[in-house]
Amino acid sequence: MLTANTARWVGHNTKGDRQPDDYYATPESTTLALLKAEKFIGPIWEPCCGAGHISKVLAAQGYEVESSDLVDRGFGIPRVDALMELKTYPSIVTNPPYKLALEMAEHFTELGDKVALLLKLVFLEGIKRREFFERKPPVRVYVFSQRQAISKDGIPTKKGLLCFAWFVWERGNTAPPRIRWL
Repeated sequence: MLTANTARWVGHNTKGDRQPDDYYATPESTTLALLKAEKFIGPIWEPCCGAGHISKVLAAQGYEVESSDLVDRGFGIPRVDALMELKTYPSIVTNPPYKLALEMAEHFTELGDKVALLLKLVFLEGIKRREFFERKPPVRVYVFSQRQAISKDGIPTKKGLLCFAWFVWERGNTAPPRIRWL
């Protein structure tokens, strides 16, 4: 469903060589690392599925997955604005567009009992994010020891340039997060 909210999400990055829709696909190994550390109850919603990189790994590991994305990349249900969705899910796992990471973290932690978001490690910084973390602390943050080769436009790259972590929230958690390394 396209909404006024859509303009903030689709095609409005103007900084340098950045992908306009913040479409940076997740390597299979990045999702497998999360699944070695965490178990999920299904169905799992993958609201920013792109071409299905995370969804396909989840399904291959036996999870029931509902996949959607605002942009039609030939996988999942297209033109679904995740920030407008109200359906609740036992689990949400995704690599959201970073420009909307805080808004999506806020929204998804309202919809999901367990939420795992792949985010840049710098997501820990910032006044607004600090306020969010104080209200809704993640249960665990899994920091990658090695930089992940996130794929711009879904095109595989050989080396990673940024530090990433899986941030995991569970409904009702108020304890400080545990930091672990993958």
